[in-house]
Amino acid sequence: MTVRAIVTDIEGAAGPLDFLKETLLPYARDRLGPFLAANAEDEEIEEALDEAGRLMGGFALKIDEAAALLQRWMKQGRNPTPLKIIQGRIWQEGYASGALTAALYPDAAPALAAWKAAGLRLATYSSSSELAQKLWLGSAGADAAGLFETFLDTRVGQKVEEESYKVIVEQLALPAAQILILSGNTDELDAARAAGLATLRIARDGGDGGAHPAVADFASVQLDSMG
Repeated sequence: MTVRAIVTDIEGAAGPLDFLKETLLPYARDRLGPFLAANAEDEEIEEALDEAGRLMGGFALKIDEAAALLQRWMKQGRNPTPLKIIQGRIWQEGYASGALTAALYPDAAPALAAWKAAGLRLATYSSSSELAQKLWLGSAGADAAGLFETFLDTRVGQKVEEESYKVIVEQLALPAAQILILSGNTDELDAARAAGLATLRIARDGGDGGAHPAVADFASVQLDSMG
């Protein structure tokens, strides 16, 4: 079946995963407590902290308790939506100050632009918040953010859960087999394929795709062979 939409991860697929691991996450971790203290009355931050408390059983978290919880989630590698919202806001300050500058792989923007010009619908799906995705793409230049019609994040569900991809199918209003998921993570691809979506591993680490087709980069994607 012909691919009509491409949904790509950013971290590890379109852009370097090391930027997330070695720059963004430490930046958020180091600034989390002071940021919460300074922005506790911000409506979006307040709602995120309320949601974090609900996830823990309905507790009203004090700032120091919330900071400890979010730090623990980061250490555990968890991606609950409240944490991702707060991280995005911290990174927003970093990008605005010039402390953070993101990049895409050289093959990513040209391939995305060509797919867009060919009439394909483009979306992202990342564990990072919609804001964080737009900041990364905007910082990388080449009007990369403008190529996408929607930015999907943990509000549709976790990326390793089949149900999340069923939500994406509903949101894009296309047959599942016409949606191609690009990711470097085979667990995510397994979940997407279980939901009926087409999958392709972007194997920038040189590994294979396991049960999924694999290519080295975006320039190597052959959409005519996906049907």
